[in-house]
Amino acid sequence: MRSASNTPLISVYVPTHNRADLLLTRALPSIRAQTYKNLEIIVACHGCTDGTARRVRVLNDPRIRVLDVPRKQTYPPTAENHWLAGPVVPANAALKAVRGDWIVRLDDDDELLPDHVEVLLRAAQAGGYEFISGAYERERDGVREILSDDGEDPPAGGVQTWMYRSYLKFMRYNSKCYLKRWNAVNDSDLVDRFRKAGVRMGHIDRVVARVLPRPGETTVGLQAYQRDQEATERRFAF
Repeated sequence: MRSASNTPLISVYVPTHNRADLLLTRALPSIRAQTYKNLEIIVACHGCTDGTARRVRVLNDPRIRVLDVPRKQTYPPTAENHWLAGPVVPANAALKAVRGDWIVRLDDDDELLPDHVEVLLRAAQAGGYEFISGAYERERDGVREILSDDGEDPPAGGVQTWMYRSYLKFMRYNSKCYLKRWNAVNDSDLVDRFRKAGVRMGHIDRVVARVLPRPGETTVGLQAYQRDQEATERRFAF
């Protein structure tokens, strides 16, 4: 149920495929620990066979809903295509299911800082924005750095820093984004369409999320997939 405008319901969704341990030790705890409490948490299990849904339901958190999304791959199975298109199928299923006033996406191997939702919401409300983003901390090969925005006009941070109004959920992720010559990453494609549609966008230079290597790896993003392409496709491809 949606609530008063100053404390709206925030829908945080996590697309996942067979990463139950990582989901339950990184992404989900960071959501449940938010200082802002009026949350709907959606875990979109994309053909999970590792007991993810059962293990999430055991938490008995009334804010959590689990979606069982049938496995479907919409692009040729290469490491680069997986990174570009990513979890478009479970992400779009989650967008269809959200009930809140605002939407946050978190991938299962990333984490939110405790005040992520609160900070972004207040900034969006103060600026009259429909879309707000922030900075994030990224670790590669033992080196951590702060990344703020993409340099576009208006600027946007990484997808793990986004929050936007739920009436924009009709703009779904493009399963064919990997075919584009530029802005081919699923989130870059979507935010580019937000800009073209005239969405009121704001950005703050404050760290609100972390992007860290998965266990046993030393880097993130496309680098992580390319370093061991065959193993990545077997273990992580959606």
